[in-house]
Amino acid sequence: MGITDIKTVCVVGGGLMGRQIALNTAIHGFNAVLTDVSPEVLEKADFWAREYMDERVAKGRITRNEAEIFLSRFHLESSLHKAASQAQLVIEAIIEEKKIKADFFKKLNTIIPLDTIVATNSSYMVSSMFKDCLDNPSRLANLHYFNPALVLKLTEVVQGEHTADETASTLMDFSRKTGKTPILLKKEVDGFVVNRILRALKDEAFWLVTEGVCTPQEVDLGVELGLSHPMGPFRLNDLTGIDLTYHLYERRYQETGIKPSGYDIIKEKYEAREWGRKTGKGFYSYDDPATRV
Repeated sequence: MGITDIKTVCVVGGGLMGRQIALNTAIHGFNAVLTDVSPEVLEKADFWAREYMDERVAKGRITRNEAEIFLSRFHLESSLHKAASQAQLVIEAIIEEKKIKADFFKKLNTIIPLDTIVATNSSYMVSSMFKDCLDNPSRLANLHYFNPALVLKLTEVVQGEHTADETASTLMDFSRKTGKTPILLKKEVDGFVVNRILRALKDEAFWLVTEGVCTPQEVDLGVELGLSHPMGPFRLNDLTGIDLTYHLYERRYQETGIKPSGYDIIKEKYEAREWGRKTGKGFYSYDDPATRV
């Protein structure tokens, strides 16, 4: 299967990343079907997509006619079978928990044809962890978007040993067709490229805070003004979600027996539901609901 064969893309998971991936896909000419087990999540995604388009029209970025065309390709479907059975590409963007993902892939395997390409948007979990869940693992790979997926141009395509060259090249082409600039990883590695580098930065940032050298806000100022990063590690954590960071750190802790730097800080914020922008408070406060993601 090549890029010309992909007409319909099923995105599974209507949260922050999934809905953006689906709308970005629709904007760039593909039929996008967003599915989620929660009707409430789909309802929110529908409202969000229409509000986003209205804002783009109001700012003069697109015309009302273009907005209607984009939305006509953005579909919501509560049934996974209906959403995925006719898709040539399925992108998984559900919770970062291995068992939940494995159960999903096993269910998906009973629905899709053998030649359907399956991609996981997981930030850290390599696709080989789920290769035994599919009858045709050569069609499985990582396709990792960055938050916000409608804005950031980069995607990471990770080709495991089980992944066919054609699958990887098709995902690279799909990324380009949907306005992204992809990079190809020819082998699986923990954290891929960007998060592996970011992890080293975050470890040092948390060390500085836990040792009492400076505050999270001062670290961010140092990184933003001294290194010209658009966002410091703590401000970025608020944007991507402290809940996501907690799950990643918990997995690292369980696998290695060693607490990641900053684990206790992240755990405390997770348990207090201070997850960043999405809950109104993280390392910073977001009193205005309009500033939340």
